[in-house]
Amino acid sequence: MVVTFLGTGTSGGVPMIGCECEVCSSTDARDKRLRTSILVEMEGLNLCIDAGPDFRQQMLREKVKSLDALLITHGHRDHIGGLDDIRPFNYIQNKVIPLYCSNESEQMIREQYAYAFKKNDYDFAPKMEFHTIEYSPFKIQHLNVMPIEVMHHKLPVSAFRIHHFTYITDGKTISEKEKEKIKGTKTLVINALRKEEHHSHFTLDQAMELIAEIKPEKAYLIHMSHQFGLHAQMEKELPSNVKIAYDGLKLYL
Repeated sequence: MVVTFLGTGTSGGVPMIGCECEVCSSTDARDKRLRTSILVEMEGLNLCIDAGPDFRQQMLREKVKSLDALLITHGHRDHIGGLDDIRPFNYIQNKVIPLYCSNESEQMIREQYAYAFKKNDYDFAPKMEFHTIEYSPFKIQHLNVMPIEVMHHKLPVSAFRIHHFTYITDGKTISEKEKEKIKGTKTLVINALRKEEHHSHFTLDQAMELIAEIKPEKAYLIHMSHQFGLHAQMEKELPSNVKIAYDGLKLYL
């Protein structure tokens, strides 16, 4: 399995017009974070988790030629704002793209992309087919996926486990029942917004606490804001088995 980090930032973590903070001014490419998303390539399948506003740029950068399915964590704009750009895959592959998400996320997508679901003669609207996630294992063709419910304040968010790899974004709390699904993970990806407390995201310390509890062989931090700090400086504060993910990083698992 190959995992590519398409983006590792939040809406408040991407380079901003006119901003001169240390993150935006950094010459380190690892500090230039697009909205959080990953590409999973495994057993002949190409899956993306989330399609934020930078989706088109991310697909072009990584030269992605095909897309078999999208897994959606939740319906916030920074995670679904690029869904219109599945249209080239519809056209080139001549097929509808399956979307795996919760009922709540489906409703949010239908509201934000209402034009895609109207009956009309326009052939070039994005074409997607919903598959409902109910927090029990499911298959995408031959690939087994375990959805995990995490809470983004009061909003349920879908994390995903594929074999020994678990991906969590926009989490703040996880029930003990759902944590059981994560245990045994060898590679854990988890959001860490900043050091300071936040009502709907793990802080760096809270992410580290969960990593210590799960005990993966490797952990990678994602969904960092500008307040998180510079990549080179922050990584010096972390234990050797925890890394800060950056856009374009590839994991061969």
